[in-house]
Amino acid sequence: MKTQPAIFEEHQIRRVYDEATEIWWFSVVDIVQVLTQQPDYQTARKYWNKLKERLGKEGSQLVTNCHQLKMEAADGKQRPTDVATAETLLRLVQSVPSPKAEPIKLWLAKVGYERMQEMADPALSLERARETWQKHGRSEKWIQQRMTGQETRNKLTDYWAKHDIKLGEEYAILTNIIHQEWAEVDVKTHKAMKGLQTHNLRDHMSEAELIFTALAELSTRQIAESIEATGMTENEEVARKGGGIAKRARQELEAKTGKKVVGGENFLPPDKRKGIAKK
Repeated sequence: MKTQPAIFEEHQIRRVYDEATEIWWFSVVDIVQVLTQQPDYQTARKYWNKLKERLGKEGSQLVTNCHQLKMEAADGKQRPTDVATAETLLRLVQSVPSPKAEPIKLWLAKVGYERMQEMADPALSLERARETWQKHGRSEKWIQQRMTGQETRNKLTDYWAKHDIKLGEEYAILTNIIHQEWAEVDVKTHKAMKGLQTHNLRDHMSEAELIFTALAELSTRQIAESIEATGMTENEEVARKGGGIAKRARQELEAKTGKKVVGGENFLPPDKRKGIAKK
């Protein structure tokens, strides 16, 4: 999880980036405070609680789509906070009469990476990603492997979502277990090897790293499906088995070629490649 506040006009909106799911989660109360133009945070929080109660009674899916993550409060402590994605907030804004509704909808659409359009037409998301990778000099072969790996990843997270795995922290834990097993380094260490901070690790993987990541996640999903793994305990064990399959394949390839699969190579501009660790 990566915390990086965003600014709407002069208001700070707390948000957290979930690297496992590649999704931004925004503080609902912070958005409500802007909409209601309340200088007092507690008043905005009470407004949201009443609104949440009303929407819940109406059976609105908006409340179901809100989750809780720990965010830094005014007192500096990490406290559970209601959060939602940009697309959920875009719909929530319609429930709050406010002169700030249209400006904040435009802002959310921008910081949400045009997700509303992508929900209506998922192909747009892939096409935008392809264009971005092309602009950064990725080969067509690399782009195809990245897109295939993302499809494999999405199928795995879809399985988790239906089998009692909580979005956010539990996704990240399982993702890290899979990565640790196949690569023999965790996600954080692998990013450090490549000199990455806020960047997406997969966007800086080599073709081989992408392939073994996909193999590990494919194996994990298929094993989970075969035994109908449910909940964290069962899926943690499956994650180790799935990652282990890819590890053995990686070790065999390395033995045959004499080349390490996991390394510090990246696609950063030359002036940002300082201090990259080698393996």
